[in-house]
Amino acid sequence: EGIKQEHEAVRTAAGIFDVSHMGEILVEGENATVFVQHIFTNDITDQNEGQVLYGLMCYENGTVVDDLLVYKYNNKKYYLVVNASNKDKDFAWMNDNNKFGVTITDKSAIAEVAIQGPTAQVVLQQMTDHDLTQITFFTFAEIKVMGIDAIVSRTGYTGEDGFEVYSHDIVPIWNKMLELGAVPIGLGARDTLRFEATLPLYGNEISDTKNPIESSLGMFVKLDTDFIGRDALKAIKENRKFKSAGIELIDKGIMRHGYKVLNLEGKEIGEVTTGYKLGRAIALALIPVEYKLGDELLIEVRNKQLKAKVVSRKFMNKNYKK
Repeated sequence: EGIKQEHEAVRTAAGIFDVSHMGEILVEGENATVFVQHIFTNDITDQNEGQVLYGLMCYENGTVVDDLLVYKYNNKKYYLVVNASNKDKDFAWMNDNNKFGVTITDKSAIAEVAIQGPTAQVVLQQMTDHDLTQITFFTFAEIKVMGIDAIVSRTGYTGEDGFEVYSHDIVPIWNKMLELGAVPIGLGARDTLRFEATLPLYGNEISDTKNPIESSLGMFVKLDTDFIGRDALKAIKENRKFKSAGIELIDKGIMRHGYKVLNLEGKEIGEVTTGYKLGRAIALALIPVEYKLGDELLIEVRNKQLKAKVVSRKFMNKNYKK
């Protein structure tokens, strides 16, 4: 359909994403809760069975191993969903830090389809007898979809309502979603959608050279818990130098990942982490914390210095069903 058309389909109806390349890792054992808390920046102390939490895994220096979702079955069983490009690295890193005798199993052979958009529930409900209103925001359940065993969660990566369906028999599910009018969405629109919703991408907003505090993900870092990298992140928070901010071009052009951010004197002060033209030319960028909304700066675009300003990171109103 093209990126623009696919983007609009998710914002107005329903789009489906083949995200079978994502990594899934099962953690089991008597000390499963202790282990997951040890490697996870969010606080799982009060996480309920059937609840999903977003957070990060960090190195000792506070930079990011990966961001992930933690699905809790019970205190002895957790299902971790990690980024495709990092799954082998993540699996090895978890095993290297397994000092609690838990069993860590790579379950990435399972397939996954995400359906996102205002009519996502309408489409998926026609495929299951399970009342999908019972799967609330950031929860999951093991149910049958078209009579097929599946794990279904309600998280999303687009700023819209939607579901993730994990199954070893995903093709009939995908085909039925198409038959019911959902539009297949490619990686291009997947990125514009998550960017417009101000959601981070590993390798852009977060990486093994960036930390979650300066990437404006501090709400997912609970420094009163004990996890790998906590002490480094405490120190970074106390002496924070950078933040992730919204940027809008005043001059004509488009900002892209890796472009330099300059002050008005032409000195490099930061970098664009993601940029697109979605009606207006906007970007997320790492810039010094002292910059405020409305402050002007420069973006180096193809050897030209284009004028830009700091704007709110809220590029859209998210439409999650909470």
